[in-house]
Amino acid sequence: MRAGTLSLLLITAGSLFAQTAPNWDRWQFLIGDWVGEGGGEPGQATGGFSFRPDLGGRVLIRRNRADYPATKDKHAFSHEDLMIVYPEGSSAHAIYFDTEGHVIHYAAEFTREGLVFTSPAQDAAPRYRLTYTQSAADRVGILFEIAPPGKPEAFAPYIKAAAHRK
Repeated sequence: MRAGTLSLLLITAGSLFAQTAPNWDRWQFLIGDWVGEGGGEPGQATGGFSFRPDLGGRVLIRRNRADYPATKDKHAFSHEDLMIVYPEGSSAHAIYFDTEGHVIHYAAEFTREGLVFTSPAQDAAPRYRLTYTQSAADRVGILFEIAPPGKPEAFAPYIKAAAHRK
């Protein structure tokens, strides 16, 4: 009796979690490996990123690396980050982590500008916006903006770059 109950429980639990993977069709322009070009506030960098489906297509994983050369004012340094994009209800969200200790929660949406990730407004914290714009089949524009605490709509460019498919 216990074995039958346990089997029924496992089958029921399995069917609850066996939902179909999200539809990532609109995201296809970003899927793959990219080489970055450009810079911004932190300086000119070399590097690239990848966007790949993971966990059976249930999430997208972006891994990014930027290497900044030494300047007269700064030592050479590298920046790495990881962003996990996931569906929640009828919308997409993301959580971002980097080697500097930042953790950013984003809502993602497609607009006229492209694919836009925007963090929520918080009284005492900066707000972030990351935009990917498809400029050709194998090229994207990237704009990372920051709004200061207390001015959640006053976004200013921090990094403006482009990337081409590897």
